[in-house]
Amino acid sequence: MTDKELLYTMALTRLQAFTPANQRTLLDEVGSATAVYENRRDLGHMMQHFSPRAADILADMDAQLPRCEEELRYARDHRIRILAIHDEEGYPRRLRQCADAPVVLYQLGPANLNARHVISVVGTRRCTERGRDLCQRLAADLARLRPDVLVISGLAYGIDIAAHRAALDNHLTTAAVLAHGLDTIYPPLHRNTAIEMLKQGALLTEYMHAAHIDKVNFVQRNRIVAGLADAVVVVESAAKGGSLITAEMAQDYSREVMAFPGRTTDAASAGCNQLIRRNAAHLITCAQDLINDLGWEPLQQPDGQGTLDLRPTPLPLPTREGQGGGSSESAIIIAALQSAGGDCSLSDLIAKTAMPVAKLTPLLLTMEMQGIIKKLAGNKYHLK
Repeated sequence: MTDKELLYTMALTRLQAFTPANQRTLLDEVGSATAVYENRRDLGHMMQHFSPRAADILADMDAQLPRCEEELRYARDHRIRILAIHDEEGYPRRLRQCADAPVVLYQLGPANLNARHVISVVGTRRCTERGRDLCQRLAADLARLRPDVLVISGLAYGIDIAAHRAALDNHLTTAAVLAHGLDTIYPPLHRNTAIEMLKQGALLTEYMHAAHIDKVNFVQRNRIVAGLADAVVVVESAAKGGSLITAEMAQDYSREVMAFPGRTTDAASAGCNQLIRRNAAHLITCAQDLINDLGWEPLQQPDGQGTLDLRPTPLPLPTREGQGGGSSESAIIIAALQSAGGDCSLSDLIAKTAMPVAKLTPLLLTMEMQGIIKKLAGNKYHLK
């Protein structure tokens, strides 16, 4: 992506009258941020459904350019990566599947947001000692069974910070989604943890530096926490709270939701029990349950010797006649399904095939019409 295209994309995100979904639709329909900028005064005539009010808003892009140029300099000076949604390589592919994903993200730290396995851990800000212990045990078991997992959370009080610290304690990569710019850490008490995360993890946000910290930002960032992951794990939650909102968003994005149960008298687990009772979350008690439900293959260290090979295993090419054949895209999808035992979720297929969702879903539809695969409930696919 050219600097000019990135600059105009950033300017588009500054037009707050357009939601992230509106911004993305505009980019998709017009073709690029540069085309949007160059035709900003004519789009009302070029597109019948484009309102005069929207055209007036786009005219303000010019006024946003100095602020965006300042942000580009700030990012360059502080080694911040700017990830635009049309950047096929850098932007998180799981998040790109979500209609309201941020058009631009700012990342500080080396974490690979397209890691093969990603979970988000969420919960109450008023967690108990049991909640912190569950985070520690979950991280310790994942470090043993799937040490390549990326742990996402929001750096908030309670379960969020417990999940980050547990991941660090067990040498797992962890990334925090912030509700403000990368020039500050909130709450300040978690600054040292955030700095430690930067060694191999990341801090991630949709906000430019010096952005005003608004209460609504914390709700908005929940969609990123949900969209980045294969599954959202609710450790502890009261009957109402932000973690339940995140769980609901995850369901809307066809992500798996998992929850640790608690006693019926535990107020801190009321939300978890509620999710499980409504069949809105898988009941899990340990990392092995999570791995089993997601269909991940555990990496085990043979005889306690040597080191684990975390390199992705190449997918075997299919041998079936007339089903894609050779190294075609259909053959890659078939191989991914075979490696998962025949059934695979859409998010896992994206991870296994490394195809963008816009390319993968039409292929899946064609293969379904050809009778090669069958779509199951829960956005899963079965190889016939």
